[in-house]
Amino acid sequence: MTINQEKQSLRKRVKQLKQGYSLPKKKNLSNRILQQIEETEIFQQAKTVMVYWSMDDEVFTHDFVQKWAKHKTIILPVVNGDQLELKVFSGLQNLISGDRFGIPEPKGELFTAANDIDLIIVPGVAFDNDGNRMGRGKAYYDKLLRASKAYKMGICFPFQIFDTIPYDELDVRMDL
Repeated sequence: MTINQEKQSLRKRVKQLKQGYSLPKKKNLSNRILQQIEETEIFQQAKTVMVYWSMDDEVFTHDFVQKWAKHKTIILPVVNGDQLELKVFSGLQNLISGDRFGIPEPKGELFTAANDIDLIIVPGVAFDNDGNRMGRGKAYYDKLLRASKAYKMGICFPFQIFDTIPYDELDVRMDL
């Protein structure tokens, strides 16, 4: 089996696992996960944090983004072609429906001070105990993360963490 076949197989497995959890259950798990993040020193000291506006099958970040936008500069990624662009979250009233996946995204100018980002909270399909991350297969995050010096914190539900996952040289390892 090739590494891409292994990744596809694991993506299917995780998708099946997610189907065993209702949206309220995922939101409850999300609250506990995000509270753990808030308690980390790296988060507490960060002034500029890149996070994501979650889809229904991801750790739910909507409340977290809104809460912390009052205290920190919150950056959200926007898919443009095969790249992620960055924009500042400035409230629900400034979100528009995204072209690619229908995920709400900030309207307005691009955030170009990528070196100012202290922490990137990265979603993933699966992670392992060595910090390896497997995404959805488009490499949007890997391209951005490779160029960033920010602290990289992977985020997922507990059932998405494995002893080992398939990865290759293009996959960017998380700091936590």
